[in-house]
Amino acid sequence: MSKLEELIQELCPNGVEYRNLEDCCTVLDRKRKPITKAAREAGDYPYYGANGIQDYVADYIFDGTFILVGEDGSVITPTGRPVVNWAEGKIWVNNHAHIVEEKEGVLLRFLYHFIQTVDVTAYIHGNIPKFTGGDFKAMQVPVPPLPVQEEIVRILDSFTQLTAELTAELTAELTARKMQFDYYKEYLLRLDECEIKPLSEVANIIDSLHATPKYVDEGYSMIRVADVKGGYVDTSNALKVDEETFVKFIKRYKPQFNDIIVSRVGSFGNFSLVPDEEVCLGQNVALIHPDIDNKFLYYFLNSQYVTDYLSRNARGGGYKNIGIKDILQIPIKVPSLEQQRAISAILEKFDKLSNEIGGGIPSEIEARQTQYEYYRDKLLTFKQLA
Repeated sequence: MSKLEELIQELCPNGVEYRNLEDCCTVLDRKRKPITKAAREAGDYPYYGANGIQDYVADYIFDGTFILVGEDGSVITPTGRPVVNWAEGKIWVNNHAHIVEEKEGVLLRFLYHFIQTVDVTAYIHGNIPKFTGGDFKAMQVPVPPLPVQEEIVRILDSFTQLTAELTAELTAELTARKMQFDYYKEYLLRLDECEIKPLSEVANIIDSLHATPKYVDEGYSMIRVADVKGGYVDTSNALKVDEETFVKFIKRYKPQFNDIIVSRVGSFGNFSLVPDEEVCLGQNVALIHPDIDNKFLYYFLNSQYVTDYLSRNARGGGYKNIGIKDILQIPIKVPSLEQQRAISAILEKFDKLSNEIGGGIPSEIEARQTQYEYYRDKLLTFKQLA
């Protein structure tokens, strides 16, 4: 029998009392105060809204340890649980988050873990989702004896601490691998004595059509600026077009696997590889079909040498863009085909190692979070005292 089971058997074998949340903590909602973005003075104190820190301001209205629960806007998770944040120190809270502090008899940290188990779907109302103060205060909370609360908090905090440590460890490893990759990329692509040719002489460049298509719920992915990121085109959130539109857009050119897409407007100069699926070009991007080793050209286009060229030639004010003419003239250092393949093979190995670690971070963290949620829900389910 675990320590927690022993405590429950000894202190509350027949169940626990349930109370309204407002009887388990001190609700401080009346002391909240919103500040419009224009009126905020920048500073060091966190400014909290419904789903966490929104800004940093020059003053504070709370000082202590608190739980914040979203009231309106982003107030509910995909699983129907409320949005809950833990806050310590000097903070400012607007009127989009409920704020509570500890009251004798119920540990604030116990309450923090418990609130995250409650399905509040039935209490969220309005076109703009709202978790009203009345419903929030009436939430039913089990109140086991303090030793039971303390043991539950100890167990659940150990899960959150392990997740935080794992995240920091994996992120540090990923950062180190990316720095190593970037170093070797720039070193290998220095190519001081190679012939330099404009991009137009080593690849075909196809501009996208400028028409705005009709989008559909299911269909072919259309690559736009928002889908060109991280070196690889991500179609998970791409807009879709029907077959008729798709055929119209690929008449000029049908993107092929490992062709290179470049974003031209706003977040310009991102070069990413086309995935192995049926896609067409959307607005404000261009496609590069290499005549030389495609991976070598891909890595070279992502070098600091090309980044500096694009920065010098970008146009516009706050919303910069790079023109097709300037893309055609991007200077490319062209070693022998044998050198190109050797360089791309080395960089591809480094790139794969970095991506394997990077891809593992979300899945590993998700696994730990799932484990925490399982034990949290299990540990915080109590029989109600008759």
